[in-house]
Amino acid sequence: MKASYLLGVGLLSQFGNVAAVEKELPNIVFVLVDDMGIGDIGCYYSQPKIKTPHLDELASESLQFMQHYSGSTVSAPSRCSLLTGKHTGCGYVRGNKAVRNEEGVFDLHLPADEVTVAELLKQKGYATMCVGKWGLGGPQTTGSPVKKGFDYFFGYLSQGEAHRYYPQYLYENETRIQLGGRVYSHWMILEKGLDFIRMQKKGQPYFAYFAITPPHADLDYPDLSGYQGKFPETPYINRNGKGGFKTQMAPKAAYASMVTEIDRSVGEIISLLKERGEWKNTIFVFSSDNGVHAVGGHDPEFFDSNGPFRGYKRDLYEGGVRTPFIVSWPDRIKAHRKTSHISAFWDFLPTICDVIDVEVPEGVNGISYLPVLSDREGEQARHEYIYYEFYEMGGKQSILKDGWKLVRLNVSDPEKLVEELYYLPRDIGEEHNRIDSNRAKADELRELMDRAHTPSEYFNW
Repeated sequence: MKASYLLGVGLLSQFGNVAAVEKELPNIVFVLVDDMGIGDIGCYYSQPKIKTPHLDELASESLQFMQHYSGSTVSAPSRCSLLTGKHTGCGYVRGNKAVRNEEGVFDLHLPADEVTVAELLKQKGYATMCVGKWGLGGPQTTGSPVKKGFDYFFGYLSQGEAHRYYPQYLYENETRIQLGGRVYSHWMILEKGLDFIRMQKKGQPYFAYFAITPPHADLDYPDLSGYQGKFPETPYINRNGKGGFKTQMAPKAAYASMVTEIDRSVGEIISLLKERGEWKNTIFVFSSDNGVHAVGGHDPEFFDSNGPFRGYKRDLYEGGVRTPFIVSWPDRIKAHRKTSHISAFWDFLPTICDVIDVEVPEGVNGISYLPVLSDREGEQARHEYIYYEFYEMGGKQSILKDGWKLVRLNVSDPEKLVEELYYLPRDIGEEHNRIDSNRAKADELRELMDRAHTPSEYFNW
């Protein structure tokens, strides 16, 4: 089913003679999937309808974060948070914002002075790769991945283009590779990432960032035989023309197939790392960029894709931002553990800085969770709060502190402003708005929101 694709000569020459560096530095592999719900895999909330054996096995041997938060509730700002260590109150990219240049429409690009985790890893001699969806700047901009610390990129530079699984073209570094709509992009992207790992010499540490696009809509997979006929289907028909999601006659089978393909891909990456004898000293992370989507025919209620949580992608309820987060590092994580430590995408950069012993850049909001990875939770620093801001659908904010969560809707229009207050330890589904009986708590959280927000040139209510 899956074709093999060879890397170009440029990549071979680029990494063929890399000097060996300190062997004790761990490899880092981060698999980020797109719009998958925390309930879609078996290891969190007992998913009975979709098969994810490799992820379930991975979780059974790894550290499972039970209260982990994405960078945002949509794609580009979530990836910005992951790579720069900043939440949406002070991150540079706070929403999906299109920018046109000579080659087309791309995303708002990171500026030259915004430091990514890949740039920090380069200070320690890491080879670095991103395959899949970038979303932080087009070719020939300061936000291009090859300008932000990545030696190699293959995939979609624009997050908008990543809605299609049979694209007309993809990018290799900053060169457009014509495909003519004949290639299922995920397989090619995965193979490029695997080839990058294959090219690394023993002792050369690397950061392999697999920002793969399933199960984002379009709901599109070449072989539905694993799930065809197993679910009651309501066909999804594209009535919006070129800009709409693809017509899919069996959307449930397609979604389940895409999640199982994610699982198969994770299994293939892990197998390669074990074949190379690198698994024990590899930090392997699996997560999703935000909560589950509900477009293109996907029925998240049927699959219980958001588990016990309320809301989907573009919501700031828990279902929009609570994500799976599984970390394997056999040299440090000796057996399966679950942690209730509250963590977020913006913690990844300072954690890696802690691991490789480099200074954390100024302005970072994250806190290293290396003590949690090392089973020293008594030494773990805690977040004062978890804050979000979002600029679509009338504008939204949320803040979580000590179990209390304030959600603000219609922020762009003060006359329509709605505020909701929830106490998550007793109301994980955010069903009971307590604001009328807890005005002082709402005032406290609102004041924290004001502190967490900084002005932005591009994102304003």
